[in-house]
Amino acid sequence: MEREGRRAVSFRGRVRYRFDRTLARSTGTLMGWLVVSCLAVVVPVSALLVWTDPGSPRSLPGRLTAVWRTSAQTLRLGDVTGTPLRMALAAVLGLVALLCVSTLVGVITTGLEKRLTELSRGRSTVLEHGHAVVLGWSDQVFTVVAELVAAQAAPRPRAVVVLADRDKSEMERALAAHLGAAGRGRVVCRSGPASDPAVLALVSPGTARTVLVLPSGEATGDAEVLRVLLALRTVLGEEGAGPPVLAAVRDDRFRAPARLAAGPRGTVLESDSVTARLIAQCAGRPGLSLVLRDLLDFAGDEFHLADATAFQGRPFGAALLGHATSCVVGLLTAEGRTVLNPCPRTVIEPGSRLIVVSRDETSAGALDCRHLVDPSARATAAPSTGDASRLLLLGWNRRAPLVIGRLRDTARPGSVLDVLTEGVVPGTDSAVPGTDSAVPGAGRAVPAPAREPEPRAPDDGRLKVRHRPSALSRPESLLGLDLAPYDAVLVLGPDPGAGPDRPDDWTLVTLLSLRLLEQRTGNSVRVVTELTDDRNRALAPLDPGSDVIVSGELTGLLMAQIAQSPHLAAVFDELFSAEGSGISLRPAGHYVRVGTTATFATVVAAARDRGECAIGYRRRDRWSSSPDHGVRLNPHKGERHEWSAEDQVVVVAAESIRGCGNVGHPHDGSDRSTCNSLTAQIT
Repeated sequence: MEREGRRAVSFRGRVRYRFDRTLARSTGTLMGWLVVSCLAVVVPVSALLVWTDPGSPRSLPGRLTAVWRTSAQTLRLGDVTGTPLRMALAAVLGLVALLCVSTLVGVITTGLEKRLTELSRGRSTVLEHGHAVVLGWSDQVFTVVAELVAAQAAPRPRAVVVLADRDKSEMERALAAHLGAAGRGRVVCRSGPASDPAVLALVSPGTARTVLVLPSGEATGDAEVLRVLLALRTVLGEEGAGPPVLAAVRDDRFRAPARLAAGPRGTVLESDSVTARLIAQCAGRPGLSLVLRDLLDFAGDEFHLADATAFQGRPFGAALLGHATSCVVGLLTAEGRTVLNPCPRTVIEPGSRLIVVSRDETSAGALDCRHLVDPSARATAAPSTGDASRLLLLGWNRRAPLVIGRLRDTARPGSVLDVLTEGVVPGTDSAVPGTDSAVPGAGRAVPAPAREPEPRAPDDGRLKVRHRPSALSRPESLLGLDLAPYDAVLVLGPDPGAGPDRPDDWTLVTLLSLRLLEQRTGNSVRVVTELTDDRNRALAPLDPGSDVIVSGELTGLLMAQIAQSPHLAAVFDELFSAEGSGISLRPAGHYVRVGTTATFATVVAAARDRGECAIGYRRRDRWSSSPDHGVRLNPHKGERHEWSAEDQVVVVAAESIRGCGNVGHPHDGSDRSTCNSLTAQIT
């Protein structure tokens, strides 16, 4: 019954099916069949022509030679003469040859086109060694790739390989537009999901010098980072194998799992926390964003390691005036611990290295500069501790609770933060009465932000947070503000949403309203602004030299620095942490007498006696001058400058009274364990 139920198939059908299946295997199989078919027609017809020619050789070898010649000249249709039958056969032979040749050319062309299409899709294996691998696509990718390209050493720069689930041509065009012609030859793009181990193997992460994993701008970006890190473990094999891995997540809830997935050689940054800390720090330190941007890019001076052999057994303070073209800021101990701004009396032990701000590692040579210090120019009056501040926060996003928490940790007692948002924000004090002109207006209520604020610390009277809903989307609401009582205004754009508007659009409108308000009232106020796109920096209606924080750019710069020097992870972790040492800009009058002309070595010596490491200064008369806006990092110790009351000194100093080296509290060197407590182990 089974045999009867089968449909009868003719011999011709079976042959055709087998032929079609054979041709479908590959291009090479199709080419082979074309050659066989061509020979199956050309050779028999050529033999028939030779055997029917009265003038052909009589011997068999001669006739076979004639067949060969005829077959080789099949495209010459007019060569054969004689009877009409012979000429017709020659024409048929030529037409068949033309058909076979044209078909063969078409098959070869199709195969080459298919191969070129595969190459353009970015699915070929990268055969590089010592290259940098960037996985993922986000706002940080342009900064990361640009800095990695800038950091490559000539004349044999290493390649930077980018793998993302985007079109290869689209990625190449976008990167070329940001990098320019100089960086195109050193960047290789591959297309596909980085969380797929088979695709990830295309970029050869096992032979790379470093691997960077970027979070996307999507809501599931942090979860995708985890999947990519797990795929890396699958490709690299055993625990701890492969190059150092550097990843970034936005939400702190993903940081611990990401560290586990990255392994012992991995470092994970939390981009939201870093951005929030910088925004809060800039509220009380005008120009801090300019200093950090100069320190983090590879165009000027940045952090390096220098040999400490000349200072072994001597106190750390001796090294501060031991370099003419570098500024010492810390130690890397023989055990691998990073100590930023240690006590000046900390003894430099054998095997330690100095952390310096320098143009490069080769320019950090030791040179005694104590003779350049002018004791008579040093300041004698004790610096003031500062007054309570009053700040205004406009807008809300997922980083706002982190900003408020950071402001609460560093505020002077009696400080006030007024928060104006479109909706109700949980975790803040009651709104000020309607008669308080500092926080006017009321807006329509909207749902609370998706991310809850951090748990509030016990109220110690340092910062009072007051909130009032306001229709910030309407310029008239902002034009009714009184900015005179505020020391600074912080502007935060909304989180990216599903709507057509971009976060920076709202920020730019807010900045325009603030500028109009300043023009109407004649009262200017310092503004700290957060942007998501660096291209909007030039569009922002702000005074030159204002603090503009581009979150994606900041994270990208940090990742590029750590990728080049993994030991810097602990340095940046402390610089952006709530405790320990950070970068500050302080009045020059705290270090030298105002109106005097003194060397930078004098400033370094004065800062050392206050438990600080001076790394540069900012000139007030050049605050509005591009591109440095008065910032001068790592000047020569012998450089002389006439110090004014509005000049600022850039220092690395402790920020809280819980550690050694506090502001206005010089080290006494009595507790070595306290001095060595400000250390961080590279994750």
